[in-house]
Amino acid sequence: MTVEQRYRWLWKPLVFIAAFWPLAGLVAGAFGIGGASLGADPVKLIEHRCGLAALQLLWITLCITPLRQLTRNGDLQRLRRMLGLFAAFYALLHVVAYAWLDQALDLPAIGADIVKRPYITIGFAAVLMLIPLAVTSTNGWMRRLKRRWQSLHRLVYAIAVLGVWHFWWQVKKDYREPLAYAILLALLFAWRCAWPRWRQRVTSKFGSATTPGRT
Repeated sequence: MTVEQRYRWLWKPLVFIAAFWPLAGLVAGAFGIGGASLGADPVKLIEHRCGLAALQLLWITLCITPLRQLTRNGDLQRLRRMLGLFAAFYALLHVVAYAWLDQALDLPAIGADIVKRPYITIGFAAVLMLIPLAVTSTNGWMRRLKRRWQSLHRLVYAIAVLGVWHFWWQVKKDYREPLAYAILLALLFAWRCAWPRWRQRVTSKFGSATTPGRT
């Protein structure tokens, strides 16, 4: 089986199902399928699960390039786009749940909330930055933007920082979960800084190395 066949018939369907699973769980809870429930505060649960899914998928997306560099597995890099788009999808659902279900599309109240609550300000900024990355993720935009595409999509690291910051400020007592995301992000930054030097050493010693990812 070729790389293209593995991606199309194995990895792509599996990743799609896994990425869609959080939304499927929410739909099941909303309609009581299989005894599922959204609990006593369904709006807060929907907001939390959508936001958490966006953060988790974003982190998995960021982990793809280091894993590909280590394993030299071309299948992994092909999954970045799908994972990134699902991350943007859940981030938008998170905002929609807040604006529609929580605030009933009351624009003055939403605007006041954004101004008064810094963690909401940061969250909105992260989502706004994520939208152009999702829009320009196609091959056509890559050809149009050329080198600027790579520079634009490096914003994903700034978005990740804002995402952790938003999560951290939202938590009231138990900071273990946002701390875990912050530590993983720090490790990803460290890898990004260390990889070129490590690759150069491997190249000088063995005469070849894996090709670094774009972002």
